[in-house]
Amino acid sequence: MTADRQSEQLCFFETHFTTERSIEPVKTIALANQKGGVGKTTTAASLGIGLSRQGKKVLLIDADAQGNLTQMLGWPQPDELSPTLSTLMEKIIAEQPIAPGEGILHHLSGVHLVPANIELSALEVTLVNTMSRETVLRQYLSTVADRYDYALIDCMPSLGMLTINALTAADSVIIPVQAQYLPAKGLEQLLRTITRVKRQLNPKLEVDGIVLTMVDSRTTLAREINALVRKTYGGHVFASEIPRSIKAAEISVENKSIYDHDRSGKAALAYENLTREVLSLGKQIKRHRTDPVR
Repeated sequence: MTADRQSEQLCFFETHFTTERSIEPVKTIALANQKGGVGKTTTAASLGIGLSRQGKKVLLIDADAQGNLTQMLGWPQPDELSPTLSTLMEKIIAEQPIAPGEGILHHLSGVHLVPANIELSALEVTLVNTMSRETVLRQYLSTVADRYDYALIDCMPSLGMLTINALTAADSVIIPVQAQYLPAKGLEQLLRTITRVKRQLNPKLEVDGIVLTMVDSRTTLAREINALVRKTYGGHVFASEIPRSIKAAEISVENKSIYDHDRSGKAALAYENLTREVLSLGKQIKRHRTDPVR
């Protein structure tokens, strides 16, 4: 990556990195990366449950037609579930009422979940010809926003209409990046999309930061990528790194959170640290809003 490109990327983050915004009843965070297999769903689940363990009311939204988050949280047959996110968004499109709590599942960890299944694929096609198509998810979230402190959206690994909906609905974005491959090209494309959404659809959208996942500090490649990402994006990379862990990989089939499956393991501790960093972002924003004018 050239020095000019590094400067350009750093300038983007200086412009769009979380600083101040108005206090909302809920902070909505989209976890996005158009590349699959970067630990995005595991991060969404573990961060959401981590926030719940800190006393926050958390809504997780599975916005991926594969339903990986739904399965990870203990519903192994998402295609048999109804209603799901697609049902709720279809009601918004049709201007039909949504009953309180409709479609929201309760997990033993304390988080709530709006599940997803293959029906989301058909919905994405429907959205193409829908009026205000980019704002349907935001309209749905406005019906439940006052019940939660955080809403986390697990985006599908693409930059299609559902991901645009998630970015339009979100206050901020967390970008999981696997520390095993050079992420520059994919990140540039995602950041361009975030820029367009911010300019055209959601002026409040910010980037909370990049979180490095599947970090294996024993390998030279992982160390080099880690250093490159931190050099390129400066302080806009979370200090917490999620290590490569067999235990973390197992939670998708064990239907347990990382905190229940391997409470004292390195991945659980890393997600606890990430949770604290995300909470501290909220405290910084609140402090900015309450500081007296000097």
